Amino acid sequence: MTVVTGGCQCGRVRYSVELADDDAYLCHCRMCQRATGGVSIAFKFVPRAAVTWLTREPDRYASSPIATRGFCRECGTPLTYEGEGSDHLDLTVGSFDDTARFRPVENVGVESWHAGWLDVTGLPTQRTDQNVTITARWMATLGKLPD
Repeated sequence: MTVVTGGCQCGRVRYSVELADDDAYLCHCRMCQRATGGVSIAFKFVPRAAVTWLTREPDRYASSPIATRGFCRECGTPLTYEGEGSDHLDLTVGSFDDTARFRPVENVGVESWHAGWLDVTGLPTQRTDQNVTITARWMATLGKLPD
């Protein structure tokens, strides 16, 4: 078991979780698309008992009759998908401090899959620090690029 940490963008909600592995999955269902504003979301399925909320628990809303979703009400970061009555929950991979550790092992909700948005390996690329407009805004505001 490895203990890792994560949380929302503003830091109001922080957690630690014991992980048995680095397997994760992508959900493409319409509920997840609407809840995140994206074409899919990466999740890590974990036992509820493995999660410790370090600062405070996320705010939650009933996204359907069968599940709630945890989020930060201050910055809007999606944090969890929680099936009613389950002893497990899903943490959003993007909310972990070290997202690079995870590897996708499955696609679910593929009836709404937008394959063209996920296989983008042939498209041109640009690092954030190569975007002159964004870099200038960060430098004028903070004097540095964000971490």
